[in-house]
Amino acid sequence: MKSSGNRQLYIFAAVMSVLMLFLTGCKQESESARKHHVAVITKSMDSAFWKSVYAGAGAAATEYNLQVSMEGPKREEDYETQNQMIGRAVAEGAEVIVFSAVDYNANCNAINEAAKRGVKIVVIDSDVNSSQVSCRIGTDNHEAGRMAGFAALKAENEELYIGIVNYDINSANGQQREEGFREVAGEDERVKNMYTINVVSATEDAREGTVGLLKEHPEINVVVTFNEWTSLGVGWAIRDLGLAEKTQVVAFDSNVVSVGMLETGEVDALIVQNPYAMGYLGVEEAYRLINGGNGNGAVIDTATICVTRENMFEPECQRALFAFD
Repeated sequence: MKSSGNRQLYIFAAVMSVLMLFLTGCKQESESARKHHVAVITKSMDSAFWKSVYAGAGAAATEYNLQVSMEGPKREEDYETQNQMIGRAVAEGAEVIVFSAVDYNANCNAINEAAKRGVKIVVIDSDVNSSQVSCRIGTDNHEAGRMAGFAALKAENEELYIGIVNYDINSANGQQREEGFREVAGEDERVKNMYTINVVSATEDAREGTVGLLKEHPEINVVVTFNEWTSLGVGWAIRDLGLAEKTQVVAFDSNVVSVGMLETGEVDALIVQNPYAMGYLGVEEAYRLINGGNGNGAVIDTATICVTRENMFEPECQRALFAFD
């Protein structure tokens, strides 16, 4: 009886050991299957620019097996909704936030609070006033502004009067682009005056603002603007007023409409960024941070190219204009 009892005890212990190994294996398999969460929060969602960012982010999410959420406010001036999105991403367990700031200063508290909760921060496109950012990825905005300046100075007029149609004054990238532009344009003796307006980053607001600016200052013969929505608004205003032949227009970003304006003359040059790379590299950097990397405040410059009617059909320019069509 004693021997039989020992055998039963041994059998029970063996069964329990196998069961524990099975449960441990299931737990490890479950944990390995759980994807790390990265939140991509952008300035808006609807433009061709941001759709390209999301395409790049999605490609990186697939490659690195990450759960990536993507959202942005309806308006590029809505920093309050962005701050709510940051808080929600933290509450939902995001380990990294890939962020493009609507407002350089008004977004900083929400970002700093997320960092205090252990969330890593990667900035793409538009910067935020925070020392907690691990890496910044995007256009060298000052240099892109300078590129726009050189394109504007190709105007052949003996005297240049420049209208600058910029967007939200609190958005870092727009201000950096204008600074770079003014640095180049200010060195040309032909430039007699520069007039700046700031408009809501929406096509119709930019259109109305540009029409008003050109009517108030009919001497303007060069117009420059710095993002996709304002570029469309400026182009429509030039078409409305019949000024395509008289005005040198330098705009930013590309979509089907703005490329058409380049062909028909309302726009003379497009400064084209690489939003796909911003999205892809942002999520790729998030993966590195999750796996113990340290961005150490690195700055990664994505490619920018100036496309004109003269070079728009060259292979490099076609790839920039129609990368994902």
